[in-house]
Amino acid sequence: MIARQITIHEDVASTAHAIAARLITSINDAVAARGVAHIVVTGGTLGIAALKAVAENPARVSVNWSQVHFWWGDERFVAADSEDRNVLQAEELFAALDELGLDRGTVHAMGSTDQYETAEEAAVAYTQLLAAEASEGAASPVFDVLMLGMGPDSHVASLFPNHTRSEELGAIAVHDSPKPPPHRVSLTMGTINTAREVWLIVAGADKAPALAAAAHEINEVTVPASAVHGTEATRWIIDRAASTLL
Repeated sequence: MIARQITIHEDVASTAHAIAARLITSINDAVAARGVAHIVVTGGTLGIAALKAVAENPARVSVNWSQVHFWWGDERFVAADSEDRNVLQAEELFAALDELGLDRGTVHAMGSTDQYETAEEAAVAYTQLLAAEASEGAASPVFDVLMLGMGPDSHVASLFPNHTRSEELGAIAVHDSPKPPPHRVSLTMGTINTAREVWLIVAGADKAPALAAAAHEINEVTVPASAVHGTEATRWIIDRAASTLL
């Protein structure tokens, strides 16, 4: 497994801006190398702050946004206009990128209750969408960067300790989520770990014990965050408060 690289920043704001700067560089590198970039973004306080920081970063004008595909690691299975939706919270970024050539057809939102009766139907649809954008025979595109937040219980995406696990590739439905709302759609661990780079982005003293547990041993069942990795790089981009027990 690729050794993780840990970068510590002073606070949430500086961590968000560091993530944004690195993401812009990574997108430009991917487009230059392959003509397209596939990026998996995340919600949560730091995840959304990082996306807003991209929208504010002057270097955003250097990106050919028409060649960038945005995906989601997970989503709450609620109404499309619910404030719980990660994609709705990220609208500030997408609105800022519209004038820079973003194709909204490459913002691949997970399904809502307006579109599907069940989270299973939404998961199947997302799995099919991933496969449609993949090379022949692959289950999903090769993600250039896949960002994940982490909860105080060490969950990533909507993969919770002793709760959510699947050997499948693609997206799965999650029910009775330990964190509300109860119904969600999530990428599986197997799909997450196909990304070239996986970034675990974490801020806050309440996350420090879980981050320390993830650093101590790899156990996908009890400490999901410990099991995430990229094929080329695994980066932990964290603030000082989250790092105190490392």
